[in-house]
Amino acid sequence: MLEQFLEPLLTPLFNRWPGLVDYSWQVAATVVVALVWILTVGFNWITGRLIKRLSKKAPVWDELFLKSIRTPLRLLIWVIGLSLLLEIFSRNGLPVSTEFGAGLRRFGAILLVAWGVLRFITTAETYFTTPVKGRRQVDRTTADAVAKLLRLVVAVLAGLTLLQSAGVSISGILAFGGIGGIAVGFAAKDLLANFFGGLMVYMDRPFRVGDWIRSPDKDIEGTVEHIGWRLTRIRTFDQRPLYVPNATFANISVENPSRMRNRRIYEHVGVRYDDAAKVKQIVDDVRSMLQAHPEIDTRQTLIVHLNRFGPSSLDFMVYTFTKTTQWVKYHQVKEDVMLRIADIIFSHGAEFAFPTQTVHLEGLEGPEPAPALVSSVSSQ
Repeated sequence: MLEQFLEPLLTPLFNRWPGLVDYSWQVAATVVVALVWILTVGFNWITGRLIKRLSKKAPVWDELFLKSIRTPLRLLIWVIGLSLLLEIFSRNGLPVSTEFGAGLRRFGAILLVAWGVLRFITTAETYFTTPVKGRRQVDRTTADAVAKLLRLVVAVLAGLTLLQSAGVSISGILAFGGIGGIAVGFAAKDLLANFFGGLMVYMDRPFRVGDWIRSPDKDIEGTVEHIGWRLTRIRTFDQRPLYVPNATFANISVENPSRMRNRRIYEHVGVRYDDAAKVKQIVDDVRSMLQAHPEIDTRQTLIVHLNRFGPSSLDFMVYTFTKTTQWVKYHQVKEDVMLRIADIIFSHGAEFAFPTQTVHLEGLEGPEPAPALVSSVSSQ
């Protein structure tokens, strides 16, 4: 490759200045360095103008791809130039193997191309998961799963290509992998269980990054921060990180409150037995208040009825749903509803009940023994 690359450049130069033949390898090295510098400057100028022009157009794939491979291609120019220099040095008495330059060029090209593809995958993932007004955002969990799978494929292909370039038999490696896969499977069954657990999470999507989840089976509750191939990181409400192996999600029930459509208000309100005649009107007014409330979803179940005769109160049930699912706003709406219920009860001249007991005493015909009885009870 060295002769094919340099001969068309050096022959006219040596024909014009024959005295340079005595310094042929120095001239060749200088030409290589100059060409690498010129190509780098030209490459930067051309790609910079292309990126600037492509950024004004609607399609983004070409712009993202060019931005991703720009740095690896620039390094590839220097790798090729360095490999040519090493070949020049090795042919002129310097202690450098002749094959070293070719190997550097070959392995460098494979690694830089793989790096460029990996950069493109990362850039595309970031672009499509970043919220931008007017553009539909791709689900972050799905994008993360696809990006990880593509990175794995690129890494495997690059590794096999490097081994093939190094003279290693790929067929032998694949055959050994098929036989050794059984032993590896038994040795790493927990790792594989977590891997396939993560794969099921990606496919079934019971939750995604940013969701609030909890499990009634285990003490797991918090916001999902990251879903990896082995672990899922959850940030608990006291801001502690919780790392859960993915295999766990195959054996437990998971609630996803982030996907609920409404939040429920479920309360029992007790009024005194002395206000029994006013309960019907109180219940009707509370029901009308909820039906007219702007933050109550009347399309959902709404129940306000006298529900039970308590030990010291007449209890009516309030069962309804708010429009909001936000935790803070829900409590603001619930507070407003409860205060309005209190106002309705007081407006009818009724009162809330509190635990009381009425004691009936038998065998007392007059008020005289009462002081002694009270004293006896108190002494006990």
